[in-house]
Amino acid sequence: MAYTATPQSAYRKGEVLAATPAQLVVLLYDGARRFLRKAALAMRAGEVENAHQSLRRAERVIAHLDGTLDYDQGDLPQRLHSLYQFHLAHLAIARRSQDPGKIDEVNELLGELRDAWAEVAAEVARA
Repeated sequence: MAYTATPQSAYRKGEVLAATPAQLVVLLYDGARRFLRKAALAMRAGEVENAHQSLRRAERVIAHLDGTLDYDQGDLPQRLHSLYQFHLAHLAIARRSQDPGKIDEVNELLGELRDAWAEVAAEVARA
């Protein structure tokens, strides 16, 4: 059976292909936050497997962001690395304790980082 892209996935693919590096970072934050919202909802509903799968996806995005840091760019990458490690540790605690509030905390922190990257992406686009 041939794979047929949904309009949403086709749009997302086009968005990714046309994005600048800063816009790609924003898209990664958006994805991580979407998975965190799903995880928190599933955890609140007692859907342990769904919560786990969504958490794993968010953790993979955060780990990817961490793994692609360019340490030749001053002290910012080290600060981001520390934040990403905190986020991953906090999500591990959330999983063990089944505490969706901890997921919400990470989501909020990622939202602040996402907004900062969105500003950077907008500045780059204007230049």
